[in-house]
Amino acid sequence: MIHINEPILGEEEFTAVRDVLASGRLTSWSGGGPMVRRFEEGFASYVGVREAVAVNSGTAALHSALSACGIGEGDEVIVPTFTFAATANTVLLCGAKPVFADIDGRSFNIDPEHVEGIVTPRTRAIVPVHVFGQPADMRSVLELAEAHGLAIIEDAAQAHGALLEGRKVGSLGRAGCFSFYGSKNISTGEGGMITTDDNMLAGRARRFRSQGQADPHSVEELGYSYRMPEVEAALGWVQLGRLDGFLEKRNGNAAYLTERLRGVEGVDVPFVMTGVRHAFYVYTITVSQEQYGITRDELQARLREAGVEAAVYWSVPVHLMPLYRRLLNSKEGDLPAAEEVAGRVLSLPVHPRLSEEDLDVIVGVVAG
Repeated sequence: MIHINEPILGEEEFTAVRDVLASGRLTSWSGGGPMVRRFEEGFASYVGVREAVAVNSGTAALHSALSACGIGEGDEVIVPTFTFAATANTVLLCGAKPVFADIDGRSFNIDPEHVEGIVTPRTRAIVPVHVFGQPADMRSVLELAEAHGLAIIEDAAQAHGALLEGRKVGSLGRAGCFSFYGSKNISTGEGGMITTDDNMLAGRARRFRSQGQADPHSVEELGYSYRMPEVEAALGWVQLGRLDGFLEKRNGNAAYLTERLRGVEGVDVPFVMTGVRHAFYVYTITVSQEQYGITRDELQARLREAGVEAAVYWSVPVHLMPLYRRLLNSKEGDLPAAEEVAGRVLSLPVHPRLSEEDLDVIVGVVAG
């Protein structure tokens, strides 16, 4: 089976984990053991910010960043509906209300024009998602945020190393949030990171990840157990050193697929914005049944029969999930661009383990 994503782990990762196990130090009450601190410092340097705070998931990163920005009851936070549910769920966890924005149908990212129309006096923040590894239109989002005094928290869970006009995602807003889940461009199994130039925000996030403790005997504010273990940090430190190589391979694989799939009637290859380095977490096409002849789901089944794992991210926009239908009374037709895209997207493997023969199998099925 050609999997949709595969972590790449070698002897360096095994050695780093063995060294942590041999040390006998697996975690720290503050979440800041020596390997965690090393990973944080390296990740901050890579992204180009002053501070990075390691946590135990991408969801924890979003929750911690929102809380550190002071998001709470009565606030509204604008999020795209075409995303993983955690982007909105963490707003609810803070006691705030997620307000869903539509997307640009080509890039799949949040539509700044739609955002402008849904800002209210209660709006406190916008969470643009760099979907599938492509940076959102941050220039427009930042201009909008500045005009209304809003915080920008980047959801970069799928976009490690992506560039927008020479700057890394995670350095563009007040905070950036990354995931190191097993399928991501670099992985610690589970894990996450908050990046920021705001020292106060970083300090609050560090307390938040450890029950709100400033020291072992004092809880200053509400917090959770969001610490990253030392073993995960060791994996992350080694993986970080390999990230640019992974991205070069992903972009090469994406270019190979685009060259051979461009022109297939009924299939749109990924649109890549000018001035970006796409991280290509996955290679996402859109399928038009009228032109292609079969549905997206039928193509997915054909790929599976040929030994290719293709995935649908995401078949249901978040505003149409049962929880948000109940809470917000949302319905079909509210956000038409996202709803249309959700019925057509299909993500193909593009990860560094793929051989040219693997890519040719994918092309052969899609191109017919």
